[in-house]
Amino acid sequence: MLNPLTLIVILLYLQSITMENLQIHITISSDLYTKNPESSVLGQKIVSKSIEMIDALGFEDFTFKKLGQEIGSNESSVYRYFDSKHTLLVYLINWYWSWIEYKLVFATLNVPSAHDRLTQAIVLLTAEVTEDNAFSYINEVLLNKIIISESSKAYHTKAIDSENQKGYYKTYKRVVQRVSDLVTEINPNYEFPHMLISTVIEGAHHQRYFSKHLPSLTDFVEGKNNIVRFYTDLVFNTLSEQ
Repeated sequence: MLNPLTLIVILLYLQSITMENLQIHITISSDLYTKNPESSVLGQKIVSKSIEMIDALGFEDFTFKKLGQEIGSNESSVYRYFDSKHTLLVYLINWYWSWIEYKLVFATLNVPSAHDRLTQAIVLLTAEVTEDNAFSYINEVLLNKIIISESSKAYHTKAIDSENQKGYYKTYKRVVQRVSDLVTEINPNYEFPHMLISTVIEGAHHQRYFSKHLPSLTDFVEGKNNIVRFYTDLVFNTLSEQ
């Protein structure tokens, strides 16, 4: 059975609505917040400003007290939405991967060739992110920078196993599964589809980070799309050798 996100995208496609006009509602598990931040202007401001501040300060130096000062509200008002900055970070990670999943479903929906669908998926997972006007209070460019530099801090914790059981990381795992299914469709005998795709995602994030801060560790060249090309070659060369 198709999940709700797939059905929404199919309906939008059938109605011939362009990407620029899409107004998609991304639903995040209620386990990740005390009060839904999408339910109020203050909640949306908390999410929007937290993205800006985590990008500017780093996750370690970001606090709810500083966030409250920036939005002109009490620190306690932030806690009415999120019980800790950890759950806020996990919320942002879930929002990002839900957004990527929606783009992935839409980008591959009417592409008959599995090879072309996988190519589209790799591009989406490795290319530089641009802002999506469908979501007015989320800056996807800054959020992508947080995913690259801060997201590992969410799941490199002692609580990872219990959080995983609660479904905190199911959106990320669902994206990996979707693309792994494309790998299996092309080569059913390939033994390591999940390892391959999670390596592509995490590796591309490392290369983006290196390109900004440790350029001698990468072969990134402005304007040549080297990161996308590298991981596209890596995936298809790996599958062709099996």
